[in-house]
Amino acid sequence: MPPSDLSTSATAASAAQPVLTQDQLKTLVGQAALQYVLPGEIVGVGSGSTVNKFIEALGTIKHQIKGAVSSSVASTERLRALGIEVFDSNDVPRLAVYVDGADEIDGHGNMIKGGGAALTREKIVAAQSDKFVCIVDASKLVTTLGAFPLPVEVIPMATRRLMTQFAAKGGTATVRKQNGQPLVTDNGQHILDVTGLCIADPQAFETEVSQWPGVVTVGVFAFQRAQVCLLGTVSGVRTLTY
Repeated sequence: MPPSDLSTSATAASAAQPVLTQDQLKTLVGQAALQYVLPGEIVGVGSGSTVNKFIEALGTIKHQIKGAVSSSVASTERLRALGIEVFDSNDVPRLAVYVDGADEIDGHGNMIKGGGAALTREKIVAAQSDKFVCIVDASKLVTTLGAFPLPVEVIPMATRRLMTQFAAKGGTATVRKQNGQPLVTDNGQHILDVTGLCIADPQAFETEVSQWPGVVTVGVFAFQRAQVCLLGTVSGVRTLTY
């Protein structure tokens, strides 16, 4: 279904005001996400530069929440630095809301995630949450997923074979590097970034690639898609619901 609510929120800026920078847009959507945080609850928190803005905003109401479940080591450190208790996901049966960013999001709430290499833990936390609120700037809204390189967390010994399988689908997979060496995720695995894909059916693609031996997590979020997207635009925050 297409977005049912394309209204501009009260944060919309006047056309006469200066154009907002990307950093300012991230701040706006991070603050706007606070409206979905329920008092007394444990909040699911994602990772990345936009989520960092949400974490800053969450710090202003930290006494109203019980704590958070985090999808990355980096986010956990930021939350604890603000005095927000971080719970192990195994100790929390369910979360009312999960707030995270995306590298791409389409008109149905399907996303590509994993630019920050935390896609596996992000998908785990999203799966235990009742609602996924995606916070992004307008540049991340696309018609079809695939322009952003698709991150896939893989077991290193399967790398070459998986690169061949993506090539058969028209994609070019490369191993993500950090300081000249393969990046190691929080889970001790590697990341393949795949370019050249056009993902017209995100659920079918996610289902297929997830079954390839050696794939830990594919960065298509179709089964854990967003129900709400807070989109930072030049005129303010636009709320899309799916």
